[in-house]
Amino acid sequence: MAPRRTAQALALLLPLGLIGGALYSQYVGKLFPCEMCMWQRYPHYAAILLAALSFVAKPFRDLLVWLATLGIAISGAIGAFHAGVEYKWWEGITQCSTHFGSGGNALEAIMNAPLVRCDVAPWHFLGISLAGWNAILSLGGALVIVMLMLRKQRR
Repeated sequence: MAPRRTAQALALLLPLGLIGGALYSQYVGKLFPCEMCMWQRYPHYAAILLAALSFVAKPFRDLLVWLATLGIAISGAIGAFHAGVEYKWWEGITQCSTHFGSGGNALEAIMNAPLVRCDVAPWHFLGISLAGWNAILSLGGALVIVMLMLRKQRR
C-alpha cells in the first residue's frame, strides 16, 4: 500500500478505534468519563469526519489527512495533560463532573449520578491510565501519519 493510502487509513482507523474503546469502556465497562475525558473525544470525532471525507474528496485528500492528523495530535496532547492531572504532576483546570440519563425525576437522577473526578484515574493498564494510553497512541499515531505523509511527498 502506498504511504499516502496507509496514512489515510491510519488517520481514520486510529481515532475510530480509540473512540470505540472509550465508548465500550463507558457503556459496557461502566467507566464514566470526566470532563477532560470528553475533551479528548471531540478532536477524535473531527478526525474521523475529516479522514472519512479524504476518501471521497480526492482533490483535498492530503489536506484532509493533515487536518485529521492535527485532530489526533490535539486529542493526544489533551490526554497527556489529563494523565498529568491524574498522576498529580500538576493541577487540572476543571472541576469534577457527573453524567446522568434523561427522563424521570431530574433531582433524583442528579443525586444518584456517579461523581467522576478528573484527577482520579478509574482504570490502569501497565500503570498507565486511559488518558495516558490515549496520549501514547494518539501522539504516536500522529507521528507515524506525519512520517508517511512526508515520505509520500519525497517520492
